[in-house]
Amino acid sequence: MAKLHFHFSVMNAGKTTQLLQVRYNYIENGGLVMLFTSALDDRAGVGRVSSRIGLSADAIPLRHSDDLAAIVGEVHAKTPVTVVLIDEVQFMTSEHIWQAARIVDELKIPVMTYGLKNNVFGELFSPAICTLLALAEDIKEIKQLCHCGRKATMILRYDLDGNAVKTGEVVEIGGDSRYVSVCRPHWVAGDIGAARRAALGKPAKVECVAA
Repeated sequence: MAKLHFHFSVMNAGKTTQLLQVRYNYIENGGLVMLFTSALDDRAGVGRVSSRIGLSADAIPLRHSDDLAAIVGEVHAKTPVTVVLIDEVQFMTSEHIWQAARIVDELKIPVMTYGLKNNVFGELFSPAICTLLALAEDIKEIKQLCHCGRKATMILRYDLDGNAVKTGEVVEIGGDSRYVSVCRPHWVAGDIGAARRAALGKPAKVECVAA
């Protein structure tokens, strides 16, 4: 039975790698895959999905004004679509999520979405994520570790001095040099970890422990 899936994580947890593996598996078995990403995300080029380990694929760049259900429906009417994959779903709109639900319910095509659940301010990333959490039948977390070894559940944005940045715009598309995934206590403390500080040439923080 077709379902609406949401696979979420913090940054650098391998969600795009997992998406591309799923795509490969469907294609290897003769399926027709429609892969979408946000037109806002141009890190690898508009309409290009790329993982940290070097895997990549062309995708359909989805703009806020686009009708996802109409695009898929037009293709499906000519050749049956096996699955719809969506990367960087946090940049989509709430309307796109309802359109994805229509694809599942009316066309009986599974839709698998991948993206961030939280933003750098410790809140749900966008209205699209709120809608996904409400509508998705299948919700799975792709886990990542904080620099302390605990599960990372938050995203820190930091400046060139290694200081946490918790103001400004939610969407500032950047790479590893601007963001780090951490546990909640280290997010509250604004601690990016020794490895990130070393990369910036900053001394490690010394934590005093009472005797």
